Amino acid sequence: MTVPVPGASDLRRALRRAARAEKIPILSSFFKTGPGDYGAGDRFLGVPVPEQRRIAKAHGALPRASIAELLKSPVHEERLTALFVLLIQFHKALPRERFRLHRFYLRRLRRVNNWDLVDSSAATLVGEALEGKSSALLDRLARSKHLWTRRVAMIATFHFTKKGDPRPAIRIAERLLSDKHDLIHKAVGWMLREVGKRCSERCLTDFLDRHGPQMPRTALRYAIERLATARRKAYLVRRGAGSSALS
Repeated sequence: MTVPVPGASDLRRALRRAARAEKIPILSSFFKTGPGDYGAGDRFLGVPVPEQRRIAKAHGALPRASIAELLKSPVHEERLTALFVLLIQFHKALPRERFRLHRFYLRRLRRVNNWDLVDSSAATLVGEALEGKSSALLDRLARSKHLWTRRVAMIATFHFTKKGDPRPAIRIAERLLSDKHDLIHKAVGWMLREVGKRCSERCLTDFLDRHGPQMPRTALRYAIERLATARRKAYLVRRGAGSSALS
C-alpha cells in the first residue's frame, strides 16, 4: 500500500496545531510588520521555531509544488517552515538535485522576505550550492534593488567563511558598504565579525583599516564586537563615533 505524500495543507494544519496565539503580538512587533516597516503585511500564527523545525522534519518529502505554494503565503511561519523543508531536501540531495533546489530558491527570493528567512537559508541554498563554482552570482545579487536579495548575497558568504575562505565575504562587504538600509549594515558587520572569528583577526582588521572610517556605524559596531576594547575604541574614534559608542 502506497503511503500518501503530505501536501501543503497537511503542513498548514500541523503549524496551526502548534500555534500559540499569545505570541502573535510579540512576533508582529519584533519583525516590524506595521505600515511602512520592512515586514509590513506579514502575518503570524505564533509557532516557535523549534516546532517549525520539527514539523519540517516530519514533512521532509513535501513536493516542490507544495513548497512553492507555501512560499507564496502571507503567513510567516508557512514560508519559514517551507524553507526548513527545502534545507532538509538540499542536505539529502545529490549534486545535480542540489543545483535544482538552488535554482528553485533563487526564483523565489521575493518570498524570502524577512531577515530570519534569509539568515536561515542563504548560506546553504546559495553559498553551499556555489561551492566549487564561480561566486560571481553573489555580486549580481548584491546589486539588486530588492533589500532581501542583497542580504542573501551577504549572508551566503557565511558558507565560505566557515570553510576558512574570507574572500567572498570581504568582496561582498565592500560592494555593500554604501548601502542605505540598516538591515544590510547589520548583515555586513555580522559577516565581517565572523571573518575575524573563523578566518583570522588580521583579515578583519585589514578590512577595517581600509574602510572603517567610511563604514556605517551599525556595520562597524557589529564587526568589531569581538576585538579587544582598546582596538574597538580606536576604530570608533577613527570613524568619529567617540568612546561613548562603546556603551
